[in-house]
Amino acid sequence: MAEKHFDLYDRFATVNAVDQDFYKRFDVKRGLRNQDGTGVLAGVTNISNVHGYLISDGLKVPDEGSLQLRGYELYDLLGTPEDERRFRYEEIAYLLLMGELPTQDQLTSFIELIDEQRDLPEGFTASMILRDTPDNIMNTLARTIISLYAHDPEAESREADHEIRTAISLISRLPRIMVFSYYAKESRFNNGSMIMHPFIPGQSTAETILSMLRLDRQFTPEEARMLDIMLCIHAEHGGGNNSTFTTRVLTSSDTDPYATYSAAIGSLKGSRHGGANHKIRAMQAEAKCEIDDWDNDDEVAEYLTRIVNKQAFDHTGLIYGMGHAVYTKSDPRAVICKQFARQLAEGSEFEREFRLLESIERLSPQVLRDVKGTKKDVCANVDMYSGLVYTILGIPEDLFTPLFACARMAGWAAHRFEEIVAGKRIIRPAYKATFAGTREYKPINER
Repeated sequence: MAEKHFDLYDRFATVNAVDQDFYKRFDVKRGLRNQDGTGVLAGVTNISNVHGYLISDGLKVPDEGSLQLRGYELYDLLGTPEDERRFRYEEIAYLLLMGELPTQDQLTSFIELIDEQRDLPEGFTASMILRDTPDNIMNTLARTIISLYAHDPEAESREADHEIRTAISLISRLPRIMVFSYYAKESRFNNGSMIMHPFIPGQSTAETILSMLRLDRQFTPEEARMLDIMLCIHAEHGGGNNSTFTTRVLTSSDTDPYATYSAAIGSLKGSRHGGANHKIRAMQAEAKCEIDDWDNDDEVAEYLTRIVNKQAFDHTGLIYGMGHAVYTKSDPRAVICKQFARQLAEGSEFEREFRLLESIERLSPQVLRDVKGTKKDVCANVDMYSGLVYTILGIPEDLFTPLFACARMAGWAAHRFEEIVAGKRIIRPAYKATFAGTREYKPINER
């Protein structure tokens, strides 16, 4: 049966267009940002602080990047590569949810609680993950979260104990759901094997992911430590990022936690947010093909110049992996990721690629200044090196954004808790109507 053709198909762009002059005329904060790029102040928080610039005499002044979680510098929470080889994601999750760093006894109890929650409801995997599997794992994660509502007899409770239990259960379960979803997709769309390793009690979140993902279940302590670092740097990033703001918006309407976290997943999936890592890896893949000598600065700069001139990659003029809405001189997450990526790549087949990414990071600001006259400071963001780290760890690209979601569950939950206790008002910004006057209604036979 042929599909009916509607006029809206042809008029989609026309019907939905808005004169761009209206944004200036009414001083609209597009993207909830001020004219200088700073974010519109929409709330206050005790959870984290993303610092990338100073305001001096009304002007935005670049500064070294800093990410504080509950007042602690991210660098201090993670330690250095030479520090004790313990896992820190669970400790950071506790800090975000509970507001304080745990004692050893509190951390042990928290880890045990996470461990106890990994099992999924009976029949859930077959019905919600293996059946009608979509080709995007983020959509599977969103579907499974919203479906878990039906298995919670207190799903509509907003009591503190229920909110905390729900958050911990999702922090625990999402890694298993993610790996099952990956193999379900591989089986349905790529004729791959359906691997369903059981989780091993007592393993950390990072160890659980690697153990369930790898066919032989084997990994080194260094690999698990690196994945743990990646989970830590993605665990929380302020209240203004799109998925966290989504969490705040839905929470302010007094909806349930499952609907809230499912919506946050949908936000994170977008290519302008968590899904940006796919764009970055695609650009880096093209760079490896287009640049003959990866160690030649002139060749690297020439390729970057073609990108900025919209002659290479996706013709948007954007050098993906460079620039951030807040950070100017440095992104602390990128600094940490790069530090550990260098360790992983050294002496391996990935060492040349790591040096190429370093060159892109180093040369991009100058290319942007030369070609576009850009004067603002531009630094590498976390995704410049995160894809390489995951690749070295043997993690498929389909899991890059889902891993981000698994890590960010702790941050989303912390912001939901704070919005429940302190927000007290539905979030509702205003939109200015731009049509002129009232139109005369005509009966259908007169149109």
